[in-house]
Amino acid sequence: MARATGLGSLAGLTMLAMGSCNLNMAPAVAQVSAVSEAKAMPLPVRQTSDFSLTGQQVQGGWLRGFAPAGTLSLALSGSPVEVEPDGSFFVAFDRDSGPLSELVARRGDLPTVRKALAIAPRGWQIEYVNAPYRPGGMADAEFARRRATELAQIGGARAQSTDAAGWRQPFACPLRGAIRGRFGSQRIYQGKPGSYHGGLDIAGAEGTPFMAPADGVVVLAAATPFTLEGNLLIVDHGSDLSSAFLHASRLGVRSGDHVRQGQVIGWVGRTGRATGPHLHWAIKWRDAKLDPLLFVSSQP
Repeated sequence: MARATGLGSLAGLTMLAMGSCNLNMAPAVAQVSAVSEAKAMPLPVRQTSDFSLTGQQVQGGWLRGFAPAGTLSLALSGSPVEVEPDGSFFVAFDRDSGPLSELVARRGDLPTVRKALAIAPRGWQIEYVNAPYRPGGMADAEFARRRATELAQIGGARAQSTDAAGWRQPFACPLRGAIRGRFGSQRIYQGKPGSYHGGLDIAGAEGTPFMAPADGVVVLAAATPFTLEGNLLIVDHGSDLSSAFLHASRLGVRSGDHVRQGQVIGWVGRTGRATGPHLHWAIKWRDAKLDPLLFVSSQP
């Protein structure tokens, strides 16, 4: 939420061309591999007697796949995973995931199938941000009171179950622009260490429209700006996967709306804790924070 604002006519919303994020890095941020255009990324081959997987098996990464034929229940390191009627499923790995995980498919009278997963580690950078850790010099008690209410809204939104199926799609970048903040980096706010950066900051002029990276259902469209996130939008993509969009100048959708990939859902701004106009895009699977670049690129 480094750099990076009211509500236009919904009838004027258009579909944006889907493409990659433009990785023109700010001078203080390390150069990374270019992200390719979002391409058709089919699910792996359908059910066999083993797992069929595709994705990014790294910290902050994800896997989409099919469980072995006959699977009655599936678990990732002991935590139940939903399996669709066609056998497909989605799992992901937090930024701080350990080196090993395991998929276990139980198949009734058929042999249980286990799949060991080695999760590749990644290096994370440190960023220094010239912004206060808490916005506007807000008193601790006031900040805590407001923050508790905001976090309850966010938690309630993420707990919702919808009919979204965007998790099956190849994702597209919601905004074309220079990357000003990488996922996973730790931020130092005017000398005070903060938590690591849980998303991707994409630069854009104030008022630039941004789009839905995949199909989904809006589970939170903040009625008033949050203390840190500003005008906040959360879209559920199904299978416990969701995107959040922070600091918008205005939102173009409401809670409960179904959105399609490429649909304009808001406009870039600098509300909340932001030192300039930009879009902060964050992705979560359950409680795991994921790297958005790994959804639009073949490069970690």
